[in-house]
Amino acid sequence: MTVLQKIVHYLAIVLKYLSLVFFSFMAVLPVVSCVITAFKSEEEYQNTNVMTLPQSWLNPDNFLQAFDRANMGRAFLNSTIILVSVLVVSVLVGTSLAYVLNRFKFPGNGLIRNLFLFATLLPGIAMQIAVYGIMDSLNFINSLPGYIIMMCGTDVIAIYIYIQFFENISVSLDESAIIDGASYFTIYHKILLPLLKPAIVTACILKGVGTYNEYYCANLYLQNKKLLPTVATSLYTFVGPLGSKYNLICAGVIISLLPALIVFILFQKQIYSGMTAGSVKG
Repeated sequence: MTVLQKIVHYLAIVLKYLSLVFFSFMAVLPVVSCVITAFKSEEEYQNTNVMTLPQSWLNPDNFLQAFDRANMGRAFLNSTIILVSVLVVSVLVGTSLAYVLNRFKFPGNGLIRNLFLFATLLPGIAMQIAVYGIMDSLNFINSLPGYIIMMCGTDVIAIYIYIQFFENISVSLDESAIIDGASYFTIYHKILLPLLKPAIVTACILKGVGTYNEYYCANLYLQNKKLLPTVATSLYTFVGPLGSKYNLICAGVIISLLPALIVFILFQKQIYSGMTAGSVKG
């Protein structure tokens, strides 16, 4: 290796690490700013910049006010009910559909797969007029069960994840089970579903994050903000035409992040294994 090649090589390494440090800093900066702002009083926030440290890190007033005034206790309860219900139904429906589409060859199988793919190309916002009409006709507006049913709509991406994992599971397992007298439901429930654990973890991460952070549909269909708040909509309590209380908003954001952080810490091994499983096919 010539001197010029060594210079280029080391320069590339330096640029690589500098870019990693820069983008890491850009990703962490908003979080640091949010934490600093959450501990400031209203007067401190008005008279200092966002990166000025608060006078006291031991003042929980902002967090107590955010939790109480935004009704975050009920918001967490509603979001938990929605999240658990949506994930359970989505997993059962998605894995069942993927099982049928992968294991059974029938006329229209390819058409159904193509229709699912076509559905992903339609922008969700463009369908809201039709969806709102359906929700209104079924009296699902201001109804938590109605909102859950709407959010349980078929998750196309998850179905394709399940189908890919089914393709990596040998059909001989099904054939051996059939010879032993197992029904199709038993094969799905007892044999194949446990093998889909990595795919289920991946799909639940994607669906769970989207459901937990959903604001547009929650704000549109759960209009009673006192009885039916979610974590996402409760944070907008402090936003108004006369100004926004960003210190309370940041405190509410940190509170809303805590459950996700706890779940990640407790299940990080399963999350990492679920996201990396299937990356190597065969």
